[in-house]
Amino acid sequence: MNILLNIAYNTAFGEELVLNVINGRENGADVVTPYRMSTSDGKVWTYSLKLDAKTGEYIDYYYSVVRGESNVVRKEWTVAPHRLELGAAKGGRIVAYDRWIGIPDNSYLYSSAFTDCIKRRRLSALPPSDHVATLRIKVRAPQLRGHERLVLVGNEVTLGTWDVFKGQQMYEHNYNEWVADINALKISGKTIEFKFVAVDVADTAEILWEDRFNRTIDVPVLEKDDIMVYELDDAFFPIYNIRCAGTQVPVFSLRSRSSFGVGDFGDLKKMIDWVALTQQRVLQVLPINDSTTTHTWTDSYPYSCISIFALHPQYADLNALPPIADKAERERFEALRQELNALPQIDYERVNNAKNEYLRIIYEQEGKTVMASAEFKAFFKEAESWLVPYGQYCYLRDKYGTADFSKWPDHHAFDESERHALSVQRNAAYKNVAYYYFVQFILNSQMADAHEYARSKGVILKGDIPIGVNRYGCDVWQEPRYFNLNGQAGAPPDDFSVNGQNWGFPTYNWDEMIKDGCRWWVRRFSNMAKFFDAYRIDHVLGFFRIWEIPYNAVHGLLGQFSPALGMTREEIEAYGLHFQEELFTEPFITDWVLDRMFGERAAMVRDTYLEPAHDGRYRMKPEYDTQRKVEAAFEGKTDKADTDLRDGLYALISDVLFVRDHRDPNKFHPRISVQFDFIYESLYDSDKFLFNKIYNDYYYRRNNQFWYREAMNKLPKLVEATRMLVCAEDLGMVPDCVQWVMNELKILSLELQSMPKDPSVRFGVLSRNPYRSVCTISSHDTPTLRQWWDEDASRTQDYYNNVLQKYGAAPHPLPGWLARDIISRHLLCPSMLCILTVQDWLAVDESIRLADANAERINIPSNPRHYWRYRMHMCIEDLMEAHDYNQNITDLIKESGRM
Repeated sequence: MNILLNIAYNTAFGEELVLNVINGRENGADVVTPYRMSTSDGKVWTYSLKLDAKTGEYIDYYYSVVRGESNVVRKEWTVAPHRLELGAAKGGRIVAYDRWIGIPDNSYLYSSAFTDCIKRRRLSALPPSDHVATLRIKVRAPQLRGHERLVLVGNEVTLGTWDVFKGQQMYEHNYNEWVADINALKISGKTIEFKFVAVDVADTAEILWEDRFNRTIDVPVLEKDDIMVYELDDAFFPIYNIRCAGTQVPVFSLRSRSSFGVGDFGDLKKMIDWVALTQQRVLQVLPINDSTTTHTWTDSYPYSCISIFALHPQYADLNALPPIADKAERERFEALRQELNALPQIDYERVNNAKNEYLRIIYEQEGKTVMASAEFKAFFKEAESWLVPYGQYCYLRDKYGTADFSKWPDHHAFDESERHALSVQRNAAYKNVAYYYFVQFILNSQMADAHEYARSKGVILKGDIPIGVNRYGCDVWQEPRYFNLNGQAGAPPDDFSVNGQNWGFPTYNWDEMIKDGCRWWVRRFSNMAKFFDAYRIDHVLGFFRIWEIPYNAVHGLLGQFSPALGMTREEIEAYGLHFQEELFTEPFITDWVLDRMFGERAAMVRDTYLEPAHDGRYRMKPEYDTQRKVEAAFEGKTDKADTDLRDGLYALISDVLFVRDHRDPNKFHPRISVQFDFIYESLYDSDKFLFNKIYNDYYYRRNNQFWYREAMNKLPKLVEATRMLVCAEDLGMVPDCVQWVMNELKILSLELQSMPKDPSVRFGVLSRNPYRSVCTISSHDTPTLRQWWDEDASRTQDYYNNVLQKYGAAPHPLPGWLARDIISRHLLCPSMLCILTVQDWLAVDESIRLADANAERINIPSNPRHYWRYRMHMCIEDLMEAHDYNQNITDLIKESGRM
């Protein structure tokens, strides 16, 4: 079969077009065969393919622009590539006229969140025809709702002569793309005039005409068996934008009558039922990956995963497994389950120990049968690349009693040569790790089932991708080249923490990751698409630059953005500030500083921790000259006097005006938030003015273009790796380039009224929220609405009078009627998604909400050792039976016009 592909594209000098035919997917990425195209005028590019084709076969492809041999300067949007059916050609030729497809403004309509959860139309292959010569029309109509199909209506008899009910039926052969074959020999004129019409499948009287002038096509002269394919501009209909409501709740926080002291994947299905019952469309959860390093409560931090693929064993729904055969054991576990499930919060250690013990028993009882099944073998084949290292990592972690693989007597990194022994059942090495394979099979099966259940209910499951991984986790152990272990990822100071946040994660070696096309990330996103139809990118700023803290620091103040354009001495002095390297880069410690910080303890601090330097200044003694050394010296000392002293020493060490670049000692970065420290206070006013100019230029202007290019080297590959709906957490110290990239890639932003992005307002204006955004009131990192209301009385009063426009004193605590009013205003905003925490939804009903609002807090970001143990205070079954409350929520959603 001969296929001639044509596309109009004006190239610049030195550029060429390449046709990329997709041959499948491998490790989450397309496998393509590239073909260099030809042109006679630099405007229309062509390529002739010769292929064998059978009925029902098709090819997917996209175009790219290259300069030189392989420098891709631009490519089409690969989420929805061109599709061309081949089987209808009976020995003739196919001539296709394509149009360049960039990422559209409505790209979200191509996401699986919309196509598979909201619209839920089945794709239908283009049926074979017996036309002697065929004119094929292709058009994209992403606005169509789930109950609508497309009809082609025009001035010819074969097009119904403008009668919709006699028009040409079209087929959705690819997501949002419709196609129809017209018998060219039945066209009487040289030109056809037509429009596209949306027809309601359930009520064919409900029709909607395309909102534009009539389209025209000059009918070409076709030979026998020829197919001429025209790819047209998108159809547009006057259909309002879809807006959805949803709930955010961690899986571990779910509570049902049958759960085992912690939420599980069975509870997730029950929560999906409640979301669907109240006519919500989104259920958002926190990360569900395994975070087990110590088998203690410190592993409760869900953003510190040990594997980007493995799921946490605590989420196994034990009710979905065969019962324990031994009656006494079965009764013992049932009594323990009831005890743990009655607790107001999660007892992380007891729950996980019990669940692991239970899973071990089931493994001994059922493992041989399960692992001989076709389902397990298919799972193992698909997951083998990550599952084998994960299994060995878990075995060695438990064997040696630590996740710190540098302390293991051997296996300091994964040895690829051992993979075979760990993959064959008859080997002893396999028997050591088989339990971990078994558990992951159970977890993957149950989560995939929950995902399919959500789709069947029309609910979008939204996941969360943490920006970091545990430095002692399996990912670092398996592929250390992707990580910088001499740094720690965190966040600069913000409303959550005046000292910044130190997450402890290693930073990424992006140079190494980009070498292989960000394969590690692409695999991560592709694996996540098995379980979710939307996702939140945690701390999207990390793809522009990460806040990197030296490993010898505890707080975040000594960090610097990485990558970033550090400043040379000459650049600093060009602003007029005389650069005194030692004064500006060494801790500023003097007698007056010590007196101010430590008061009557100043002499003790001077004698114990300091030594004289020069000119009345001191330096830290060598045994205390880093925050890590101070931390070690105060280990186990928890009374307030000791912790205040320790924190004061931390502050002394971080009191510098500039931080030396971590990689180039001849470059410097203004220390974040130094305006609150003594070194800044000691400057002359003229030097303060000059420093502030340097500071503002550095943090808000200098790196903008640089960070834009950094993000565009990474994010496009990841956004196009799946069809999940892409949302991002873009709060904090946000440079201008973040909005540039998110607009270019059509990523949904996060909007919190209490944390406005416009610095000129105290509270965000909800009516100004962009459509492409997620609106919320609180998150797992912030106080709930009820907590926020009582946190700052003057702020609440301002909000009550000036935002809610209500008179008098603000009532405390927050009454249910007022919580309903606040939620109603959020639901009415333009944002595509309004997703509220389950705590905030419950706030509207004083009869069912938890009496103690402070018990609803999930995380306190300023505390790196926070215990993540919040659970819903009521069972999902009871929530389902709260009919008046559920009707209240349903009414709120209906009143807002959300679906």
